[in-house]
Amino acid sequence: SVVYLQIEAEVQRRKELIHKSEERRAIISKCYKPKHPEVYTLQDSFLAPEFLEILRFCSSPGADLQGLLSHLESFSDKRIYRLPVFTEEFCQAFVDELENFEQSEMPKGRPNTMNNYGVLLNELGMDERFLTPLRERLRPLTALLYPELGGACLDSHKAFVVKYSLHQDLDLSSHYDNAEVTLNVSLGKEFTEGNLYFGDFSQDPSPIPEYIEVEHVGGRGLLHRGGQIHGALPIASGERWNLIVWMRSSAIRNQLCPMCRRKPQLVQAEGFGDGFTEPLRQEDVPQTVDVCAL
Repeated sequence: SVVYLQIEAEVQRRKELIHKSEERRAIISKCYKPKHPEVYTLQDSFLAPEFLEILRFCSSPGADLQGLLSHLESFSDKRIYRLPVFTEEFCQAFVDELENFEQSEMPKGRPNTMNNYGVLLNELGMDERFLTPLRERLRPLTALLYPELGGACLDSHKAFVVKYSLHQDLDLSSHYDNAEVTLNVSLGKEFTEGNLYFGDFSQDPSPIPEYIEVEHVGGRGLLHRGGQIHGALPIASGERWNLIVWMRSSAIRNQLCPMCRRKPQLVQAEGFGDGFTEPLRQEDVPQTVDVCAL
């Protein structure tokens, strides 16, 4: 049937994405000259002092959820939290680097089917030296905030930067992420409007969903469950750049795919394989999880 052929074509397209991305990454690695090479390796000096303080608290003996929540901004009961992540100086240098790359002749993959402007950070070679260390630094925090989503064993990610401007992508329609936990950091530049809005958790929809709006604050990040339905309202002026990190736990998704809600049939893949990365070991499984209830 026509539908079957369309599905087959989409499966094939997705399989080819990995290979095309690897080809782009190889070309970029060989040919691209970074303007700010220092931003490719995570350093404590990039991180807001308050962020480092929160991480110290989370790693201290006796750290608990209540203590952590006193360090964060919370929004309603949807388990959405805002915290300082980067310094203003780092955000400016990072956006400057991204603009330099955007203006180069290098091949560019786009983040996903909804974002046409932005950068896949693994193609820039930022996974090993920047993003994996950032994810690992966050783990004590996500372990306290999202234990039932594998917050203590987030072991892979997909990271990209999205860009919104008046003549390009203006907004983002309602969706949920292919992630257990999402970090969304506002990098700047100058813009007005463009708030994020959040609705229900995808597995717990209500007949009349309640939406809340959350403003972007430069250098600050929002942590939320990947399954939280959300979107971005249109910007009114300027340009908005955001770092998005989809963080994934193979201990969770090897049992139940967050997108199709079925037990996955795993096949060999390159890289992080959409987060289905590790053979499931008993000690990896969070002990309090009833996965079918997520």
